[in-house]
Amino acid sequence: MRGKQENIALIKELSQAPGVSGFENEVLLHIRRQADGLGEWSEDSMRNLYLRRFDREESQPRLMIDAHSDEVGFMVRAIRPNGTLDFIPLGGWLATNAAAQRVLVRNNKGDWLPGIIASKTSHQLSETERKPAPEITDLVIDMGASSEREIREDFQISMAAPVVPDVPFEYREDHDIMIGKAFDNRLGCAAIISTFRELAGVELSVNIIGAFTAQEEVGLRGATVSAQTIEPDIAIAFEGTPADDTTTEPHAIQTALKKGPMLRHIDTRMITNPRFQRFALDTACENGIPVQEAVRTGGATDAGVIHLSGKSVPVIVIGIPVRYIHTHHGIAAYPDYENAVRLACAVIRGLSEKVIAGF
Repeated sequence: MRGKQENIALIKELSQAPGVSGFENEVLLHIRRQADGLGEWSEDSMRNLYLRRFDREESQPRLMIDAHSDEVGFMVRAIRPNGTLDFIPLGGWLATNAAAQRVLVRNNKGDWLPGIIASKTSHQLSETERKPAPEITDLVIDMGASSEREIREDFQISMAAPVVPDVPFEYREDHDIMIGKAFDNRLGCAAIISTFRELAGVELSVNIIGAFTAQEEVGLRGATVSAQTIEPDIAIAFEGTPADDTTTEPHAIQTALKKGPMLRHIDTRMITNPRFQRFALDTACENGIPVQEAVRTGGATDAGVIHLSGKSVPVIVIGIPVRYIHTHHGIAAYPDYENAVRLACAVIRGLSEKVIAGF
């Protein structure tokens, strides 16, 4: 693969870009910059971004490589008289994971201003209030203002302002791990770019189209549109997938750090095409790429709508394990990212019209 430091720089840039569901614009600018020269770009009105190779053959089967560009975050719902902000979640959040964390709120000028997700301190809670877990509605964002006027006029923050976790990216070379926000799914976005880089100039039997899709975290919305736009014959979905190696009994662990990407057989929105899944598993074995298998009882990915598009599309999900997704701080291992890209490239090299027909 390409140089490790180049890939880490790519992941860092995409991880730190702010972009909750519906507000992916800045993320797309960073994606375009990183993938400059790899192909032709187009966008649709949902801000799905498409990358097509310059040397593509339009008559070949269309392979969609998907990853969603949005991250979980929040939106300002109202401004209180004391200057704090009510907010709603964008994507799945537990209030206990959000409280006391730093965030960035975008103001009317496009600047991202720091704030804290605040609640009553332990000193202020009654005995009755101490018992139940907090809800999102119990929390506010404190920007340091003292009035609604100050928020509106000085901070220039209004209703519907997007809010993202404020977390710097960190790579720990001693343990080959990455810590940061938005690994679900900026790791997938980076993996598309790395895959295009690795396959640049390689003769293929499929026409690959990268799709950086919007609004996955609020209902797989962007992929619903992008699948209709591309009309793929086959697809690969990259995903930052929940690692369970610190939260599950040893016999039940399916997604551990440093044991390779995860290939899921099922989740709440898709039973993976068993023939394409077998092809991917065999390809991994033949190329010495470590992989993990999973039978998921929760969660879903863009593959859930892609595989139901057209007359149905065979899709596999290549998941990069991330501990503590849908919180401010994720932990991922660089070797898992590298092996996810290696697997995608090996699978793509092995695809042809005849192979796809067998799925």
